[in-house]
This record gives sequence, structure tokens and C-alpha cells, in this order.
Amino acid sequence: MEIIEQIYKIFCQKGRVTTDSRDIQPGDIFIALKGKNHNGNIFAKQAINQGAACAIVDEEEYADGQKCILVPDCLQFLQQLAHHHRKQLNIPILGITGTNGKTTTKELCLAVISQKYKTIATQGNLNNHIGVPLTLLSMPRDTEFGIVEMGANHPGEIKALCDIVEPNLGIITNIGCAHIEGFGSQENIIQTKRALYDAVNRCQGTLFVNGEDNLLMGLTTEPSFSKTKIVTYGTQDCFTNGEIAQSVPYLVYTLKTRKGHLYIRTKLIGEYNFPNAMAASALGLYFQIDPLSIQSAIENYKPSNMRSQLLKTEKNTVILDAYNANPSSMKVAIDNFGKIQEPHKIIIAGEMKELGDITTSAHRQILQQIKDTNITRAFVVGKVFEELVHDFPNAMYFEDTDTLAHYLQTNPISSSFILVKGSRGNQLEKIIQYL
Repeated sequence: MEIIEQIYKIFCQKGRVTTDSRDIQPGDIFIALKGKNHNGNIFAKQAINQGAACAIVDEEEYADGQKCILVPDCLQFLQQLAHHHRKQLNIPILGITGTNGKTTTKELCLAVISQKYKTIATQGNLNNHIGVPLTLLSMPRDTEFGIVEMGANHPGEIKALCDIVEPNLGIITNIGCAHIEGFGSQENIIQTKRALYDAVNRCQGTLFVNGEDNLLMGLTTEPSFSKTKIVTYGTQDCFTNGEIAQSVPYLVYTLKTRKGHLYIRTKLIGEYNFPNAMAASALGLYFQIDPLSIQSAIENYKPSNMRSQLLKTEKNTVILDAYNANPSSMKVAIDNFGKIQEPHKIIIAGEMKELGDITTSAHRQILQQIKDTNITRAFVVGKVFEELVHDFPNAMYFEDTDTLAHYLQTNPISSSFILVKGSRGNQLEKIIQYL
């Protein structure tokens, strides 16, 4: 703890921690993390030469006892330093996790809560055992509100992150089926996600819960949650109520507030984004943000980073939703796409990763759903589809994205409405230039 406090004093003077030796600014604290293909210890001296105030290393040969400081484990040190910093921040910190929609919900909550408070939130998708402590350490002492996204693909990971963050507010967007290979079972997914509720419950904080999600509501009605405030959102009988007015192509919903019903026209695609927008709406109303400011914040938010982006190309209209995919997110995306009234609709579906024993059945279900939906053509990408596609004549199989890209170059598509949906590993964004 002595070293933590020593380094924290340096942090308070300069205010920046980095794990990237290529991004050193004068006065930085460099923490030398190790990965599968790199060893940050090697770059400690380079970081000092570039102006770092100190470098934290965990291999003795790189420690000089002065500016290169030896600790037992650099990752553990990063997490301990972040936790120490969190202890000094007497502010609301909202933890967000869930199977689908957590990044969109995080961005919407940031847009809303920033209307009133100086807010720092997770950047991009830095939601793991490294990104979460770096998010905390990016919060200066004058931060008024923190938002931390938490991801997991193995049992117990959310609890470990909550031990660092100590959130006093929490949102679980939903609990579906994803990373089943790492979790082992659906029950393990539920228990891992509920760790966020348990963490907020320990400090008798506030949970924002989809009042129409029976699983989430069931978790919060246990007797142990009697002293935790439960703020619900949904379509009726909730703290915050709303109603979908339109879902194609963009979500439009009414929000019931003390100023009357607000008609919120989002730039979000599909009714599956309604709970995400309602979570942010409930957060804003709970913290007494003016309803018109909530409306403005949500209407001005535009999704990016391949998350349900609506793109108008020279030849087609494309929904690019290729950041990630799992059975539940794939299902709602196809459901929504089926409701779009366009004469020529095409789905480009990439395979879903980390599904373990349910891989074949999950992909067969997707093909069946595509077959049952009013879609003109389907292109499926990834070897898992190869043995399944024969039973679905409207689906054309491609081994990988490069093979599909070559096909599209020689067989161009025009005047079509196209959904591009798949896991990150497919890199489906590479085909957009051919659409």
C-alpha cells in the first residue's frame, strides 16, 4: 500500500496513467503490462527517456529502484491504483453491463447525464480488466459523475470489476446468450451479470431496471435488496414510462414526464434500442435533468463504430451492425429488418463466435429465421454455415469476408436495403466499399 500511495501522489500531480509506451507525455506514469505477444517491461526505460515520471515494472532486471519501480504484478498494481483513486472520488459511479446494448446504453447515459454534470465515461469498448481501471484513472478529481461499462466472457469477471469500481448505481441492460463457450452455462451468465446488482446492493445504492424484464426484476425482488432503491423503466407502471411510436428505420418513442409527453426522434435503429433509450431517460429523470435536455441529448446521439449505423452509399442503403453478434442480438436485428418495408432486402450474416456446444444449433436457428422473414437474398459468412446452408436455398455461403468481397466486386448489388450483421472476428466492415 505504501507504493500505491507513493505513486498516487505522483498521479495527483500529473493526472495520467498509460500502458502504451508510444503515448508518453511528460509526467506520465507508465505501467508495464504483459500480453500474449508483448512485454511492457521492455519499454520501461524508453518511457522514462520520453518523459514519464516513473515506470512500474514487475521484472527485476528492468527495475533500477529510482524511476523504474518494481512491483509483484503490474496488472494487479493498475487495478489497486484505480481502486485507491475511486476511494477518493465521492461521486455517483454508474456501472453498466449486459449481453446486448451496454455500449449504446452507456453512450446514451453519458449524453443525458452530461447535460448537468461533469461526466467521464468508458471510452469505446474499454470494458475489461485493463480498460475498467484505466477508465477510473481517467476521472480527474473534479469529476461529478462516472459511467463505467463492464464486459465479461468468463464466470466471476463482473464481480472482479465491481471490486475495483465499487459502483453505487447500476444498469444491467439484459441477460441473454453470449460467450457461452467461456461461461459454460446460461446460469453462469446470470450469476456473473448479477454481481453488478450485488455490488450496488452492498452500498445500498440505486439500480435502474427494465420493469418488463422478468429475469432482471426477479433478481431485484429478493429480500436482500430491501434497502436498495429500484428505479424501473418500461411502458407502464414504472418510475419512467414510454411507448414506441415508430421503429423503422429509426426508433421514435414518447417519454412521459412531468412536463407532459415528449416525442423523441432518435437516430437509433430498431425497437430493440427502446430499453436502452429508456434506461438513459430514467437515469436523467431520476437525477432531475430537465426533460427537454434529455430529449435533446438522446435525439442528438448518433451511433458509431459499426453499431446499428444507417449508411447511404451511392448504390444502396446499409445497416452496419458488425461490431458484435450473439444469438439474441442477431435475432432482434433480423426481426427488425423484417419489418422494414423495402422491395429488395438482403442480409449479410457473419458467423457468431464463442458459442461452444450451441454453435451449430444457434446458426441453424438464424438461417431458419432468415428463411421465415421476407428477405430477398442472404449471404452467410463463416465456415460454421457450410454444412447448414444446403437446407436453405435462399442463402449463399462464403468461407470468409474476403471471398464475399471478391464476389461483390464481380456481382455488384444496387437499389437494395442491406443488413450487415456479424461478430467482430468476421471484419464485415471490409465489404462496405463494395455495397
